[in-house]
Amino acid sequence: MTWAIPAPAQPFLPIAGSDQKFPVRRIFCVGQNYAAHAREMGSNPDRELPFFFSKPADALVADGASIPYPPGTSNLHHEVELVVAIGKDGANIAADAALDHVWGYAVGNDLTRRDVQADAKSNGRPWDMAKGFDRSAPCGALHPVAGVGHFSKGAISLSVNGETRQNSDISDLIWPVADVIAYLSTLVELSAGDLIFTGTPENVGPLESGDTCVAQINGLGSVTTHIA
Repeated sequence: MTWAIPAPAQPFLPIAGSDQKFPVRRIFCVGQNYAAHAREMGSNPDRELPFFFSKPADALVADGASIPYPPGTSNLHHEVELVVAIGKDGANIAADAALDHVWGYAVGNDLTRRDVQADAKSNGRPWDMAKGFDRSAPCGALHPVAGVGHFSKGAISLSVNGETRQNSDISDLIWPVADVIAYLSTLVELSAGDLIFTGTPENVGPLESGDTCVAQINGLGSVTTHIA
């Protein structure tokens, strides 16, 4: 096959302890999946069906990278999240079989143009430009399930310039990983290479130029992002 223009590079995540790379196909994100965060965003944290938004795969940012403060916002926010990497295709996956589709886990940071999101919410518009902008998905190395197991609990935290901002536990997820995969697979056919950002705990907050942000999950290491 001959391409009319050069084919874009394949987005990927590094794999911890390996020189192999995990090719990324799509990025799905769960909205307001911790009760305390739902409350701070003005929503009801009752266990309603989860909702999703997306980021482009090329929004991924490697650990330690410096990124520019994004245009179009004056209120950039951090959101530490457990990231799930799908390793096996599936649709209408049963919850008790969902974890069989997980290849591994990582720690991510769902960067958000909060003012753009607030404006979109108030006007009933999509969140694309609030969530899916360039370099909006810092993500650490991927850890295979074979090495770390599955995550139903564990400390999840984020600091800015050494000061802790977010501090919670994965056990506080409203919809745990298996349920997220099961429900999402009724809406789209999941494919190997898909990532799922599973939601952030409370105390999201602003980032400024010059800040260093470190998102961390016990057992998965961290991802550091410098705001240039």
